[in-house]
Amino acid sequence: MTSHKLLWDDPICDIEVPERLSASYEQLQFYHLVERCVHVPAREGTEEEILLVHSSEHLEVAKSTQTMDEEELKRVSGNYDAFFFHPNTYRCARLAVGATLQLVDSVMLGKVCNGMALVRPPGHHSQRNAANGFCLFNNVAIAAEYAKLKYGLQRILIVDWDVHHGQGTQYIFEEDPSVLYFSWHRYEHQEFWPSLKESDYDAVGLGRGKGFNINLPWNKFDPELVLVSSGYDSGIGDPEGQMNATPEVFAHLTHLLMQLANGKLCVILEGGYHLKSLSESVCMTVKTLLRDPIPQVTGEMAPCLSAIESIQNVRAAHKPYWKWLMYEDTSFLHNLSTKSHLPKKTNTNPSTDHEDKITNNNEAAKVERFLELHMRNILFPVPPIRTATTQSKASAYLLPAPVCVVKEMDTNEVEALASDFYADLVKEDKTLHSLGSMLAILDKILKKEVCNGIADSPTASASVGVALRYSVRFGFQRVLCVFVGDMQIVPNTQDGKVLVINICEKEQSGKISSKHFISLNWKEDADRSDFFSAVLGFILPIAYSYQPDLMVIAVGPNRSIGISGISLLFGLLQGLAESRILAVIEDTDLNLIQNVAKALAGASVSHSGAYVPPTQEKVHKIKILKDQLQQDWKMLQCSDLGCH
Repeated sequence: MTSHKLLWDDPICDIEVPERLSASYEQLQFYHLVERCVHVPAREGTEEEILLVHSSEHLEVAKSTQTMDEEELKRVSGNYDAFFFHPNTYRCARLAVGATLQLVDSVMLGKVCNGMALVRPPGHHSQRNAANGFCLFNNVAIAAEYAKLKYGLQRILIVDWDVHHGQGTQYIFEEDPSVLYFSWHRYEHQEFWPSLKESDYDAVGLGRGKGFNINLPWNKFDPELVLVSSGYDSGIGDPEGQMNATPEVFAHLTHLLMQLANGKLCVILEGGYHLKSLSESVCMTVKTLLRDPIPQVTGEMAPCLSAIESIQNVRAAHKPYWKWLMYEDTSFLHNLSTKSHLPKKTNTNPSTDHEDKITNNNEAAKVERFLELHMRNILFPVPPIRTATTQSKASAYLLPAPVCVVKEMDTNEVEALASDFYADLVKEDKTLHSLGSMLAILDKILKKEVCNGIADSPTASASVGVALRYSVRFGFQRVLCVFVGDMQIVPNTQDGKVLVINICEKEQSGKISSKHFISLNWKEDADRSDFFSAVLGFILPIAYSYQPDLMVIAVGPNRSIGISGISLLFGLLQGLAESRILAVIEDTDLNLIQNVAKALAGASVSHSGAYVPPTQEKVHKIKILKDQLQQDWKMLQCSDLGCH
């Protein structure tokens, strides 16, 4: 696929180069990621597969270019917006299609959990009858149709995070309710390429497909397969996107999507034109697919006003089609803050082209130097053990998952610690006897010898109190505690070193929500799952705003959340704190313990029960909390219970 290249001068197309693949692969080798992956052999896509999406006329034009000379290729290329042909383009494009379908087969047949296809030319701009924006055949659209036909899938989610709107994919599926196309991209009020009205929030689909085209953020769709049009041109230094996303951002996006479709995720390369930024972002994506712990996002976790406005308008546009939005207070915003300062038009004066090129080269070199330093700062050695427990009664349940058994802390040491530092918390012998197990696991997490661990405790509330105090004494400055059930002992949170979110059925007397102690009253029906709305719309935004360096997640008495919801909580929160999680379980439910262990070990979360939207009462309850807390935890400003 590297033999597709530009043969003439074209300042628009000259950034789509073979080195996009070779640089990405070399960086994967540098990080020793290639040998950790299963290699799926590429093949050429067949004409029948290409015709699942494209017209026979389009296919014939592409085939005819194989024998053309340079002048003929240039003439045919001129019929399309931002595309070039080479005699090898047709074969490379067929390989891109075939490689994508090989990945889909491997995921659907269970040969691999997930994967990434490094392919070019890219695909998401190509339409039924036209090449467009460096794209000849729409790899992801063909993959969706192929999966529907071969595997009988009825719900496919396509997520497109390329900086440009994938209008080709949108056109292909805009009347198809079996494919939910979700794109976020630069728009700039139609000033940013492809500069189409239908790239805006109010393009919701047509006919039976209304509500299944989303030009910005989330809805609940419960997909059977997730395909990603993975463009990295929003990455820092990219000459096309001119945005500043650092590579770890793509790790977090990938992690969130891995919680869907039982982990069936296929990531397909689209754009990305700064070679260093692209290759590092590809590596962060692959590391996440391999379930490595994820670096923290750098920078302030606060949405800009234009993002809040865009999300509000998407909600308003989709409210008629999704019952998850029925109780949301959504209305269109027309006086947008960004309309007063649109981007300047591109300079078309040829006399300044040389100066611009020098400036761009200097900027690219600066970004390369920045990324070298940045990656050294954010990457960290992965602990040799992912999940640990001790030889307690829980460990027998945990062993089916890849869990390592560690030795309990010495009894005399535990008694001395309890006497010196935790006497106010440890008032029962059964609590004291369980601390040896929990502290041994916690100590290994704090010393980065293991990523996470699970301990059972007869008194979760007291054990959590000890764990939080122990972690702060060790030197951790931001510890997030999520406690499911009745929390009899409330830790001191006044110094901000601990943030507690207590999820319980009823408000407990004397516990009023404040910045660092948040009480979320939520009762989930046994056969109807609505807790995911609270996780995605409330807990996760607070957690990302706080950016913890350690998490303690506990299940105590009288839990009001089902096993599926608790597993989802563990799965999603692993994207934070470099996956450092201590799980403390008071519940002796074998199924719960096994599911938590599997989630910690990196297995995709399987869901049981019917998904339902939250009740009006729950939406109102969350709104009150959000209004109270969103100035402290700013990611709440763009969160929403219904829009998942």
